Amino acid sequence: MNKYLLSIASVLMVTALSAPAFAGTKDPRVNGHQLRQHERIAQGVKSGELTHAEAKDLRGDQKGIRQEERQFKSDGKLTKNERQELHQDQGAASKEIYQEKHDAQERPKAQ
Repeated sequence: MNKYLLSIASVLMVTALSAPAFAGTKDPRVNGHQLRQHERIAQGVKSGELTHAEAKDLRGDQKGIRQEERQFKSDGKLTKNERQELHQDQGAASKEIYQEKHDAQERPKAQ
């Protein structure tokens, strides 16, 4: 039950943190990618595919992308090149999530 509440709280927190970023973004896919990647990380921890250390590192990557997005939007707009750079960073983060979830490390499943 507590882990279920933690998962819900995590999704709500990510949604709340990403909601202001929608304001200046002409491409809401930027935020959608981040939300899905946070969900993939949480699912990986729950299933035992990710260690807590791996999840922490992956969440750090997501935080960096969020900070980069805020910096890009600090002038009130998100240019095509900035949007493209965010998509490339998100693609790289997605690959890293996949690699960490499918590496040969064995870890206990979350209880």
